Amino acid sequence: MENGKFEITLPDGSVRPYDKPLSGEDLALEIGPGLAKAALALRIDGELKDLKTTLNTDTTVEIVTVREEGDEVLELLRHDAAHVLAEAAKELYPDIQVTIGPAIEDGFYYDFSRKEPFTPEDLEKIEKRMHEIVDRDEQITREEWERDKAVDFFKGIGEEYKAEIIAGIPDDQPIGIYRQGEFQDLCRGPHLPSTKKLGHAFKLMKLAGAYWRGDSRNEMLQRVYGTAWRNEKELKAYLHRLEEAERRDHRKLGREMDLFHIQEEAVGMVFWHEKGWTLYRTLEKYLRNKLDAAGYKEVKTPQLVDRKLWEASGHWEKFQDAMFTTETESENRTFALKPMNCPCHVQIYNQGITSYRDLPLRMAEFGSCHRYEPSGALHGIMRVRGFTQDDGHIFCTEDQITSETVAFCELLLDVYKDFGFTDVKVKFSDRPEVRAGDDSIWDKSEGSLREAIDATGLPYSMNPGEGAFYGPKLEFVLTDAIGRDWQCGTHQVDFVMPERLNANYIGEDGAKHRPVMLHRAIFGSMERFIGILIEEYAGRFPLWLAPEQVVVATITDEADDYAKEVLDRLKAAGLRASLDLRNEKINYKVREHSLAKVPALLVAGKREAEEQTISVRRLGEKHQKVLDLEEAIGQLVEEAKVPGL
Repeated sequence: MENGKFEITLPDGSVRPYDKPLSGEDLALEIGPGLAKAALALRIDGELKDLKTTLNTDTTVEIVTVREEGDEVLELLRHDAAHVLAEAAKELYPDIQVTIGPAIEDGFYYDFSRKEPFTPEDLEKIEKRMHEIVDRDEQITREEWERDKAVDFFKGIGEEYKAEIIAGIPDDQPIGIYRQGEFQDLCRGPHLPSTKKLGHAFKLMKLAGAYWRGDSRNEMLQRVYGTAWRNEKELKAYLHRLEEAERRDHRKLGREMDLFHIQEEAVGMVFWHEKGWTLYRTLEKYLRNKLDAAGYKEVKTPQLVDRKLWEASGHWEKFQDAMFTTETESENRTFALKPMNCPCHVQIYNQGITSYRDLPLRMAEFGSCHRYEPSGALHGIMRVRGFTQDDGHIFCTEDQITSETVAFCELLLDVYKDFGFTDVKVKFSDRPEVRAGDDSIWDKSEGSLREAIDATGLPYSMNPGEGAFYGPKLEFVLTDAIGRDWQCGTHQVDFVMPERLNANYIGEDGAKHRPVMLHRAIFGSMERFIGILIEEYAGRFPLWLAPEQVVVATITDEADDYAKEVLDRLKAAGLRASLDLRNEKINYKVREHSLAKVPALLVAGKREAEEQTISVRRLGEKHQKVLDLEEAIGQLVEEAKVPGL
């Protein structure tokens, strides 16, 4: 900048010289009226700013529009939607106090203090007023106030919560006040230039309670949740996903299909019913076969282990609050239900002398673990306190990290493919703030893992600071049928635990060396993966996975003997089948077994018995086929084959 002159560099690399300040709105209009109409904000040297920001120095500027992909634009829209929500609520109910209203994943919320509880009808009124505020096209402007002035102002209009927030802002931070129409709110920003820019692709969703500042000793506020999107198409798609998610909810389907239940006497623990346990064992058998073929040695370790082992491994210091513990008076010892399996696997490894010729040693366990998850975090069988990890640990040399990582990734992707998951994202999670091991160890482990994932050829994104406390990890994220992401598999490089638990192998040079420990899982936990599968398939499992594959149902009792013969032949063929001889109309039976998501219903009447045929009705199909019994069984057997075997 020289003599008041400055240059603005645009994303295409072009440079525009100026000799006097201008706003972002002026810049957008100068570039083109279409851009000015679509403009929402500025990105100045990579940082999002108000469109009205004054430009007066050499800088790089990007005009942000609603067409831009990514989370920043959605967060901007949702933050403004929260302010419009607050303005609408204040206009309709002047006695309320506003507190905070951030953007969140998929939407926004605002917390209000009000004596009268909001009703669903109130939400309809507020949402209608929000649309009116958008149509008013109120200009949104930012001002900076002195702290005392801001505190006095908000106290003067009865906004005690807002005044308290302002009073607590550090002295070195500015007090930013945004004004839209008659409504004023404290905010860091940025915001849209006017309410019209928000558009109408928003909807208020639900009411909830929330304590002020998250403290149960404070007042319970009323939280109004909403969602906001770039356009009506995105909003409609989101609402459809919510409907689909509700229809696929594994808790609802678990009841309808008689798979499992959870009750208050065992919070966070799963009661598996016969059909659910059949599904569990089918999944376990499938993965066990895969692991056997991949050279894993299955083990089983104790549930209850002395705290000394957890202290030695480092888990006691980090996970103590999440452990279920018990003490023995006679021995004066503290034991913990294992929250993970890795230290116990090292104990098996440490029995005897291991040679470099024995490595890699691939150890697997369907390990039952317990963690004290907060009650508010529990969710069906997706988030529980008692769960089984499909855990595995590979003890290897440093030179084997890459080959073992490549082999594991191939196994994992092959397994996911068998369940229909072909869209798998990989995230590289590096060192967390709180961790074991010094920086040199982390440099080595991160470098080794990066070299290994590069060797797989799989694309990946960085997930900063989210590594395990003993090493960096890869996280494998599945995308389900309705576009939701689920983080399931993991693969972690650990130089720390073998050191802490004194694991060794005898190298080719005859000296002791530390093995590298690769922690890996494919499903993550059996319970959570089953919940994901229930929702992925909406309960309509492929035949090989269905807990009940076939039901033989009769139209008349004249076919009872034939139906029993059909059942025997189905079971002899290895199919999971049952019999329905109830004195009910066949349409009733069809509806009931369809609700239970039985994939195949074989219907037998007098004619079928005489002709040795069977009527085959498949789940979701309106019409049935009459087939020769042997042909029908042959088709079912072929379809029920376990993938990969």
